[in-house]
Amino acid sequence: MSPDRLEQDNRLPAYLRLRDRIAARVAAGEWTAEVALPSENVFAREEGLSVGTVRKALQQLVSEGLLERRQGAGTFLRKPAFEPTLFRFFALQDADRAKTIPVSRLVARSLQTAPAEVAEVLGTADCIRIDRLRLLKDQPILSEEIWLPRARFDGIETVAEGEIGPLLYPFYLERFGTFVAHAEDEVSFATPPAEIARRLGLAADAFVAVIERTAFALDGSAIEWRRAMGPARSFRYRSRIG
Repeated sequence: MSPDRLEQDNRLPAYLRLRDRIAARVAAGEWTAEVALPSENVFAREEGLSVGTVRKALQQLVSEGLLERRQGAGTFLRKPAFEPTLFRFFALQDADRAKTIPVSRLVARSLQTAPAEVAEVLGTADCIRIDRLRLLKDQPILSEEIWLPRARFDGIETVAEGEIGPLLYPFYLERFGTFVAHAEDEVSFATPPAEIARRLGLAADAFVAVIERTAFALDGSAIEWRRAMGPARSFRYRSRIG
């Protein structure tokens, strides 16, 4: 629903209408992750609302994971951190048995026509493909195939690797103003293509865990599709019940 329609829908409480207007401004790139949003008093003056209504709208966005409050500094756009959750499926520990995030190595980047299954998810076949390898103590543990719509991320295929860093979602936000609001994972098992098996140092008949992820922007549009593969022997899943 557009901000204009929300503005006219008086059935919604004022704080929810304000929440959606602020979310729309975030989606439009009005603030970066390192720039504080206006204070509650400023929002109240701009919107003609009480400070209490503003505070409730901002708290709603904090609860939904879009914003974060930093003690003594203000309210900021929360840097997306969904990527490390990919690693929850694998036993990744250093020599001291402490969990760690693998380093990344870009293998290839190019403009490509996306396969039908990816084009259907992203709404376009005009895409950028990124192949990436994740390593732990120089040992390959995860191979990633990432597809991005070119219209939103044009130029990412030529950015120096050192500028990107190990996590892509914060880079999407800082460089392209694209905030990953949520992501959906689907896990399965398969034998990998020969190239992936070689990349991971696996036997041709070895099994891998396959994590297919779709990441979404604030407006619900899909902005990234990726397939990550890692050795099935390293796969772990733990669930607490009750």
